[in-house]
Amino acid sequence: MTTSTATLARPAPAPVAAPGTALLEIAHEGAWVPVCRLAELVPGRGAAVLLPDGRQAAVFVDRHGRAYAVGNQDPFTGAWVLSRGLLGSTGNGDRPFVASPLLKQRFDLVTGVCLDAPEDPSLALPVYPVRTR
Repeated sequence: MTTSTATLARPAPAPVAAPGTALLEIAHEGAWVPVCRLAELVPGRGAAVLLPDGRQAAVFVDRHGRAYAVGNQDPFTGAWVLSRGLLGSTGNGDRPFVASPLLKQRFDLVTGVCLDAPEDPSLALPVYPVRTR
């Protein structure tokens, strides 16, 4: 008769968070609002986010993995389309911007200022702080 002894396997270690599983959050009215996993955003493309008060934000990740959030409404047309805009950067200081998909005005993703009409504050977008955790 042969007896076999089973070797007890050690329990697997707790899974380590894989790169890109960081949760992206937007600061809104004194609280952090969860949006999505950072890895779910395609660099250079945007996503629209519905905030708790009904406003919309446009969230972007650039090719360096930096996240930005601005208001989604184009101040020139009133359309909620900036999340469909194209990302770029200025030659001076490499400032990131989003270009509206409609009339192509460019908005600074850090300040919200319209780069094509910086003297007009009524054309600036609201900017929302973002964080990942």
